[in-house]
Amino acid sequence: MPRLARTANLRYNIRMTKPLKLIKIGNSTGVILPKEVLARLRVELGDELFLTEGPNGVTLTAADPDFVEAMTAAEEIMREDRDILAVLAR
Repeated sequence: MPRLARTANLRYNIRMTKPLKLIKIGNSTGVILPKEVLARLRVELGDELFLTEGPNGVTLTAADPDFVEAMTAAEEIMREDRDILAVLAR
């Protein structure tokens, strides 16, 4: 495979851009998410999604970013203090 073709493959962008339609739901406004988006988020009807505002706009995720951050910190503590936690578990 020529070098140029390999470089192009490495730069392939898998970012999804989909138009979303807003609809009226009672006194609120809802968003219709296409099947492909639901599949990519691995969610279904009744699941919660989390909208996070950041410097580059908003991000829609199936995981609570605050919970993920707390669990990452807990995992780090468990790794660092593994011996102490083992003694306390006895």
